[in-house]
Amino acid sequence: MTKREIIRNVLDGNQPPYVPWSFSFTVEPQEVLQRHYGDIPLETALDNHLLCLGNSVGFFKEVGDDHFEDVFGVLWDRRVDKDIGMVANQLLPEASLANYRFPDPLDARFYADIPDKISDYPDRFRVYQIGFSLYERAWTLRGMEEIMLDFFMNPDFVHELFNAIADYNIAQVHEALKYDIDAVYFGDDWGQQQGLQMGIALWREFIKPVLARMYHEVRTAGKYVFIHSCGDVDELFDDLIEIGVNCFNPFQPEVMNVAALMQQYQGRLTFHGGLSTQRTLPYGAADDVRNETRRLIELGREGSYILSPAHAVESDVSLENMLAFIETTHNQPGYL
Repeated sequence: MTKREIIRNVLDGNQPPYVPWSFSFTVEPQEVLQRHYGDIPLETALDNHLLCLGNSVGFFKEVGDDHFEDVFGVLWDRRVDKDIGMVANQLLPEASLANYRFPDPLDARFYADIPDKISDYPDRFRVYQIGFSLYERAWTLRGMEEIMLDFFMNPDFVHELFNAIADYNIAQVHEALKYDIDAVYFGDDWGQQQGLQMGIALWREFIKPVLARMYHEVRTAGKYVFIHSCGDVDELFDDLIEIGVNCFNPFQPEVMNVAALMQQYQGRLTFHGGLSTQRTLPYGAADDVRNETRRLIELGREGSYILSPAHAVESDVSLENMLAFIETTHNQPGYL
């Protein structure tokens, strides 16, 4: 079976010949790994099963003093966080879209490398990515505190803003579907270490209907829906399945019972993640990482699971620990 077929098999709730994986890394650990592998491209060395297409967080131009502007006009301060950064401006100071113009969702840069990537890795499962896909895009434009207050003080504006963001994303989905892709990934953090940032009632009132509209476009095209939301959000899993989600990431063991949830949702929801990026990877020994990786492989043998660290690996993880989970995964029974 090709990697593409194995992922489809897993998403459909069937048992794979081995547990597939897809690993990602932030900027600094990527550089560490690439130095380790030398002339071998990192994508080749990792041998991932998912082929990530598009650009999940958009494109940035440097404006000086380690600040970068994205296509929406949001200014990101990367003096500390080198990966994405912290929002440093407010594009919507008032609860109104009257003076704001959305960027072009069909900007050719989002799609330019899709044919070459598919040609380079034809056996992989193709996932077009849209990051900051709703709530996160809203608060980066409006401000976190302001959007929380808007839920109560300016609900009509929140509906208008969320649907405008969805219109932008749907236009991107329709363009991406012109290529031979398998899934669309929507990134949008709703959780914190305990529960939802906005609570389930507001999530169901403002966010769920708009998600359903976006996911419907993907599912009616016969493709799979992948989503990402950091934090303690397992109370949403049944709602997410109802509106069309096939795969959930990052599946954080610090806030979720990984083993119990895998058993509970077997055949209904595929999980992508599970290896601790808050405890095991930064603070454990290499043997701890190997043991945790083997445990996850054993849990995932029945299907509905794609192995990965619970988040893109950050700079607090040693090369030894990164190689520990990569090599343990590559050496699992049934692969090669």
